[in-house]
Amino acid sequence: MVSHGSSPSLLEALSSDFLACKICLEQLRAPKTLPCLHTYCQDCLAQLADGGRVRCPECRETVPVPPEGVASFKTNFFVNGLLDLVKARACGDLRAGKPACALCPLVGGTSAGGPATARCLDCADDLCQACADGHRCTRQTHTHRVVDLVGYRAGWYDEEARERQAAQCPQHPGEALRFLCQPCSQLLCRECRLDPHLDHPCLPLAEAVRARRPGLEGLLAGVDNNLVELEAARRVEKEALARLREQAARVGTQVEEAAEGVLRALLAQKQEVLGQLRAHVEAAEEAARERLAELEGREQVARAAAAFARRVLSLGREAEILSLEGAIAQRLRQLQGCPWAPGPAPCLLPQLELHPGLLDKNCHLLRLSFEEQQPQKDGGKDRAGTQGGEESQSRREDEPKTERQGGVQPQAGDGAQTPKEEKAQTTREEGAQTLEEDRAQTPHEDGGPQPHRGGRPNKKKKFKGRLKSISREPSPALGPNLDGSGLLPRPIFYCSFPTRMPGDKRSPRITGLCPFGPREILVADEQNRALKRFSLNGDYKGTVPVPEGCSPCSVAALQSAVAFSAGARLYLINPDGEVQWRRALSLSQASHAVAALPSGDRVAVSVAGHVEVYNMEGSLATRFIPGGKASRGLRALVFLTTSPQGHFVGSDWQQNSVVICDGLGQVVGEYKGPGLHGCQPGSVSVDKKGYIFLTLREVNKVVILDPKGSLLGDFLTAYHGLEKPRVTTMVDGRYLVVSLSNGTIHVFRVRSPDS
Repeated sequence: MVSHGSSPSLLEALSSDFLACKICLEQLRAPKTLPCLHTYCQDCLAQLADGGRVRCPECRETVPVPPEGVASFKTNFFVNGLLDLVKARACGDLRAGKPACALCPLVGGTSAGGPATARCLDCADDLCQACADGHRCTRQTHTHRVVDLVGYRAGWYDEEARERQAAQCPQHPGEALRFLCQPCSQLLCRECRLDPHLDHPCLPLAEAVRARRPGLEGLLAGVDNNLVELEAARRVEKEALARLREQAARVGTQVEEAAEGVLRALLAQKQEVLGQLRAHVEAAEEAARERLAELEGREQVARAAAAFARRVLSLGREAEILSLEGAIAQRLRQLQGCPWAPGPAPCLLPQLELHPGLLDKNCHLLRLSFEEQQPQKDGGKDRAGTQGGEESQSRREDEPKTERQGGVQPQAGDGAQTPKEEKAQTTREEGAQTLEEDRAQTPHEDGGPQPHRGGRPNKKKKFKGRLKSISREPSPALGPNLDGSGLLPRPIFYCSFPTRMPGDKRSPRITGLCPFGPREILVADEQNRALKRFSLNGDYKGTVPVPEGCSPCSVAALQSAVAFSAGARLYLINPDGEVQWRRALSLSQASHAVAALPSGDRVAVSVAGHVEVYNMEGSLATRFIPGGKASRGLRALVFLTTSPQGHFVGSDWQQNSVVICDGLGQVVGEYKGPGLHGCQPGSVSVDKKGYIFLTLREVNKVVILDPKGSLLGDFLTAYHGLEKPRVTTMVDGRYLVVSLSNGTIHVFRVRSPDS
């Protein structure tokens, strides 16, 4: 039997599930091979046959059933030979627990032979010592290979047995297949050779194999080439998907920044318009006050003159009236000549003019354009997804500036300004121009497309997208030399999977996550009272049993055990679910966060404002109060494995901050700034570089802090699919696992700045 470097050995083929039927999961019986080269039991195929066709359970290929039935499918003699070898090794005639000689009953006439000590590989018979000695002395069997039975059953002679093994004819029991009929491509024994294949050209099996092996090897080489091409295509597809996710994350950041820029511009316009309104009202009020003062003065003068004239006319004597008549008449004529009732001064009433785009449901300040990615040649790297949009100069000149692959596009109208003119515009004019240009590019109400700028047809497919979520407060400014410099870790989407399993009676409520072995996580599902195991790819690995009635809350994996909190107790169990010890905790705290120390032999738990550390035996190793303030309530703890001092990080709900302390309880860092958006800090995780990832559930964000607790900016937002993130953990120091309130888990690879 020829052995190839990449082919499995005979022992591996015998010990694996190669000889098991994938339908009944038992050892193959009457193995039949489909045209797709998958082998099943004949009876199993008969049960799958439907309407004259059979669908392969493995590759899903549908093949027609021969008119004679599934028995006409090719018999897999290769599997039959391996099955014969397995059966010969595993079983035989037994007497008192030992194999019996197959020749003694034929020679001596007894019903049972003596104990077998040898085996003939040619006859496939177990022999006693006497029959084995005689087997070597006959003319017909002196060339047979007789070996020790113990060594045979141990597998020492499997290869040799396969070489001497002969396939049996299914039509003539006891006859070995010796020939190949060339016209019929059928294996024949001596009986089959006589009739009906007597006149057909036939070849011995060895000669037929030598003639046909080159053709099969050539076909196999062709398939190997196809496999290489498929592997290359799969690699290219994965690279394209990775570029897509990376570009999507970049565009998501651009969307957030663009939206916040629009909000800032809109707020600036608001302040400007309100300032203009206040200035106009103040000027109008001042002018009105001056006019009112003048009118009041004229009114007083007229009233005084009229009152004097009435007194003289009513109380004066004739001589007195006549003596004052001239002066009174002159004064009254003078007053009558004045404009007593002038028209009101022109008052400009303010009116707010909203841009039509703000009221138009089809107006979008943000758009996405999609362009088909060009295939790469000679293994060249794709540049379309790199930051900065490295495109050829000719393409930059030909395409509109607003159209970049996968980028957020501010809308440009026909009357686009030069850079010098744009620089001279005020913030209000820029905002109005953006709305006007968006209005200009909005499709007509009758559904007709707008003409493209410059008369050139737009070959890109357009998709209008709305901003999914905007935080209630603008994100605070990043630290120095960090904004846009690429010094922050970046998220790369890895996979997403649900945690609800068929046996769950309720929707999952994930309250704890922790790494569990290589590339595996342990999920605490409090609602279903289970600790579930998943790979980073989302493959379900089973559960770690928990004591009856326990609803695990927070969980941490140690060297060879699992610690979790449930109610007011801390449990340590082995992977089989056996309780090693339990400790009572404070009843004044609803939940207790646990975290494993990097040594793997200690577990820390937050209890009523302080931190307790237990060893594997359940003894209290240390106990401290962060900063000496007993009012602190740490909800989530993560040990900084990259810190030489070994710091604890927790979410402090009493002070509404993130606190970092050493093993003695001294606070070495704390953050309670505007980056929390007024929310209570949630779950925290730390990567291998020491960066802290903090969950803000109310605003659907995960923000990032440096190892000293200073805010660096947003790491994940609603764009990345966050919907009320609940718990996070870090796997292998570079995979951030985030659980959502609906039981879904997102996995992101943390790309460090220096990678």
